[in-house]
Amino acid sequence: MNVPTPASPAQVGMWITERMGRAGTAYRMPLLVTFEGHLDAPRLIEACEVLADRHPVLATAIREHDGVPVEVPGLPPSIDVTLAGDLDDLVREEIQRPFDVESGPLVRFRLVRVAPARHVLIIVAHHLVFDGESKDILLRDLSALYNGDPISPPSGTYADHAAAERARMERLLVEAREFWRERWREPGEVLLPGLSSPPDGTARSRGAAQGVVHTFRVPGLLDGGPAATAPGTPRVSRFELFLASVHALLYAYGNEEPVCAVDMSTRTPEARDHIGLFVNELPVASAPSPRTTVAELAALLHTELRLMYRFRPVPLARAVRGLRPRTALAPISLSYRRRGPEPQFAGLRAAVDWAVFNGSVRSVLHIQAVDGPDGLDVIMQYDPRAVAGVTQIAKDLTAIMNNPDSVIGDILTGDRPTFSGDSLAPSDVARTGASGPADEIRAIWQEVLGIDEIGDDEDLFDLGGHSLTITQIIARMRKRLGVEVSLDVFFDTPTIAGVLRSIEGAASEEPVGVDGGR
Repeated sequence: MNVPTPASPAQVGMWITERMGRAGTAYRMPLLVTFEGHLDAPRLIEACEVLADRHPVLATAIREHDGVPVEVPGLPPSIDVTLAGDLDDLVREEIQRPFDVESGPLVRFRLVRVAPARHVLIIVAHHLVFDGESKDILLRDLSALYNGDPISPPSGTYADHAAAERARMERLLVEAREFWRERWREPGEVLLPGLSSPPDGTARSRGAAQGVVHTFRVPGLLDGGPAATAPGTPRVSRFELFLASVHALLYAYGNEEPVCAVDMSTRTPEARDHIGLFVNELPVASAPSPRTTVAELAALLHTELRLMYRFRPVPLARAVRGLRPRTALAPISLSYRRRGPEPQFAGLRAAVDWAVFNGSVRSVLHIQAVDGPDGLDVIMQYDPRAVAGVTQIAKDLTAIMNNPDSVIGDILTGDRPTFSGDSLAPSDVARTGASGPADEIRAIWQEVLGIDEIGDDEDLFDLGGHSLTITQIIARMRKRLGVEVSLDVFFDTPTIAGVLRSIEGAASEEPVGVDGGR
């Protein structure tokens, strides 16, 4: 009997959010390649098929097994050919088309014939099996396969590297909890120009929202030099100067202790040739002095990041008690990567659109930076109902990045903005004296959490629960009690009393049983 392969730590959190139905299209990663010249279409299609064989993670799916998400064989990637149609509509259609994460496929290809000598390959992959660096690996391998160039097989499989990552996480877990105990604080509301809370509260929700993008380029900067001018100051990376510029901007807007959720790579040298999800989002906070320069702040962040990198394999939800799942850990999130070389397809001119927007934003404002030979391409993704001042934000950020020796307290960004939304009031959960089902639910919680006594109104997250804990509780309630409780119930009312009320409410609406059995 085959033992199911557990999902990687990063996949677990993403699977939870996807299953809750709160991700929208946020985890769909599109990529476009335009070919000019005489394309050998059958040869390209065959290259796509061989690529999928080379990276078997592309033919996997994620399914629940005994309350735990596991990797299972899925349908192979689909490869379609379209001879006509509006390209923008086709791209939008491929992005909007849902993925079946339990059956697959989790990547799809569509080759569009725009003109006799012009074709576009649309690639959309689910983030569960893909990340930013996977784009470079996919196109590098695809071009080699199309060209007939020899390529060495990657060492091991994604599942092998995921197992090694889980082992690293377990070894570091105790130390990571101590590290984050001193640093973690729930990010508060962020101050930005033109920021408001939309009627449905999207700016504060734990889910994705429909968004738009604003792009700009900052040429010829971030060489790491200014921060190294003071004796004893470490030479910082281009990423660290970029991160410091964002923190300085947030400070100038009135955020005295800026925090950004940052996508950090967990790839090891052994995994450098593998397509897959090797990313962990972690919060990076600072408390700048107004007399600190941007470059000096970059040096401070450099030191903090070197401490944090040790714990990159550990998801924050495993290290911090009571952390509720959300699509982004902070209102401001960012990602940064260096762009790989443009792929070369024999006899063709190929152009890649590396940053196609998927239509959803995971936070109030997500800043994606792609570092290339012509400078830094910045893509700001945001909900237009929540952020109206994105043009001003882009201008201010550009000015800061171009002047890393600026003193943070002297940065002028106009009047400091105010937040127009209302603060959230904690919900009151009424006590219940119910027995019977409450005691059975309590017994399951005690088993999963390893706690002897749990009150009706004690918060699951305060007791040390997390996303994976919830799926285990749901699975045991389904098996023992014959009830199906959604993940949303645990996030909205994470108490025994709240879960019981949900079950009773469902029973009053469904006379044949809350599990839908007839």
